[in-house]
Amino acid sequence: MPLAGSVLGFARRVFSTQVAYAHCDIPCGIYDPHMAQLAALNTIRMNQLIAGLATPGHTATPQEQAAYAAAISRYVSVKEEHAELCKKELRVLWGDYFRPEHLQQHPGLHEQFFNAMKLASKVRQNNDLKAAQDLLAAVQGIAEIFWQTKGAKVSRQPSRQGAAGGELVYPA
Repeated sequence: MPLAGSVLGFARRVFSTQVAYAHCDIPCGIYDPHMAQLAALNTIRMNQLIAGLATPGHTATPQEQAAYAAAISRYVSVKEEHAELCKKELRVLWGDYFRPEHLQQHPGLHEQFFNAMKLASKVRQNNDLKAAQDLLAAVQGIAEIFWQTKGAKVSRQPSRQGAAGGELVYPA
């Protein structure tokens, strides 16, 4: 038994590993706020669809009531999923990309992230088109700062995502 213990101890020292954490478990250094913008835009569209659903009246058939329940549950589920995706993408940018020198260049950055995360939570918790639009605006502001830190000028282009509308921030 002592020999087995020493062999295992030796093997652990020789083959030791260290855990590294990154947004994709590989410190690749590739970051982009585009997914956060798309996720925020999707929450706008889901809120639009929710608002456009006609609530079945008291004379609705069971099939009409079931169709309404299925539609609203899908829209709410997708809205919440994309609000959480937006939060995830923001956390990656905040935790992995932005550095102290970025905070010096953009002193309000911490508050912008804090407010964007709170808005994403509000979008998850409520069916609120205004909150979803505010979330997109907050993410756009972060995207502009992100690209500025990379030395790129930015432009806002129409999203071309149909009824959702809105703009997306791109490097120029």
